Amino acid sequence: MHVGVLPLCLAVATGTADRRPNVLLVIVDDLRDSIGAYGDRVARTPHFDAFAAGALRFEHAYAQYPVCNPSRISLLTGLRPETFGIFDNKTPYRKKIPEALTLPRHFRRAGYHTVKIGKVFHDGPAFDDPEAWDEASVPGGVAGYDVGEGRQLLASLPWCRWVASDAPDEHHPDGQAATEALRVLERRKAGDPPLFLAVGFRRPHDPFIAPRAYFGLYPLDRLAPPTDRHGPAADPPSAIPSANRFPFDDRDRREFMRAYYAGVSFTDAQLGRVLGALDRLGMADNTVVVVTSDHGYHLGERGWWNKDTLFELATRVPLMVRIPGMKTGGRTTRRLVELVDIFPTLTDLAGLQAPPGLEGRSFGPLLAAPDLPWKNAATSVVSRGAFLGRTVRTERYRYTEWDEGRHGVELYDHDHDPAERHNVASDIHHVRARLALRALLHDPVARDGSRNSAAPRKERSR
Repeated sequence: MHVGVLPLCLAVATGTADRRPNVLLVIVDDLRDSIGAYGDRVARTPHFDAFAAGALRFEHAYAQYPVCNPSRISLLTGLRPETFGIFDNKTPYRKKIPEALTLPRHFRRAGYHTVKIGKVFHDGPAFDDPEAWDEASVPGGVAGYDVGEGRQLLASLPWCRWVASDAPDEHHPDGQAATEALRVLERRKAGDPPLFLAVGFRRPHDPFIAPRAYFGLYPLDRLAPPTDRHGPAADPPSAIPSANRFPFDDRDRREFMRAYYAGVSFTDAQLGRVLGALDRLGMADNTVVVVTSDHGYHLGERGWWNKDTLFELATRVPLMVRIPGMKTGGRTTRRLVELVDIFPTLTDLAGLQAPPGLEGRSFGPLLAAPDLPWKNAATSVVSRGAFLGRTVRTERYRYTEWDEGRHGVELYDHDHDPAERHNVASDIHHVRARLALRALLHDPVARDGSRNSAAPRKERSR
């Protein structure tokens, strides 16, 4: 365990009392940084924002794959997609790596009472780890929760629809998930083993169904969808999964955007119920809380309304962590971390021995010292059928290769181009950065900070 973390996490068994912290892991489906605490002026997210005020907020946290199943496998096994070889939403992890020790199973073996509520692994029992949980439930909602005013935006895409439901929060799957989480917390009593509780909220994932009140937070005439409907011509063909972008008119774009944000605010309310219960029950002082997403999302940028790209919008995720005794609550760190780091971090904070073979790195020290020198880079990968796209992100740059460069190369300088609009991979002024970033992409030892000399230095602006 890192010396700087031990005083913060109470991860010590003393006498007969188990003082190890409880763990609450919240995974929100398809959530980009559409949160007030991340600077989004549209989002109405008071509970995310209140949690951020007492947590460390990570500005540069990245998913290893911008689609649900591979991303969640990576988070829950501590392995990278290239290692387990799953690049789709159809293949359960047990078909490729049946021997993998998952995060919740590791905690269960260590004496934690493990509970799953909602979507944690990907959908369905085949994707889950049957040995990971003492209890598991996946609420499906009360019949009719998806009835109300709505519209199918694209006839060719069944998922592309929204419904402003007439049903109350508690009739929706996520409302039921929050209620079940409260039940688990409220029945806790002295002498119980420490709790590992994983809660997966589905919204804002499509189809975009949320109670009507949350749609009302976002009047259509106050929304401003992106205008770059066709994307920059300089993008390699593989950068967006389909050449057929969404043929939306202005009304479609505004309704899609409103429906996505309504889902965010609905989940915000459910998160608030769970976090409020921790405070009310006096459990917050001995619970590690991690709130994150499985990947990001495009809301019309480059004409794309989905995930599955290697741009910042699809690979970057919100990540906020609060631990007992925290002295850095309310602060932000710009250091690079990845979802694959969550497994070793939680074992670190709980005082457990990390299993061998994990490919992430505990970011526990950053919780005490957010400005520590850290990883040189984070990586993500995506499949385009016959080949892979791979990207590496430093604090300044993003560098991407499609099929090791045979299908295109991208380089973006975030100091001057945070929206990744200008691919400077062929710019002579960025040759040194491109070479250094390519080395990072292909050298995991250099990426994790072991050889800081491999990190590209800042180039003078020209």
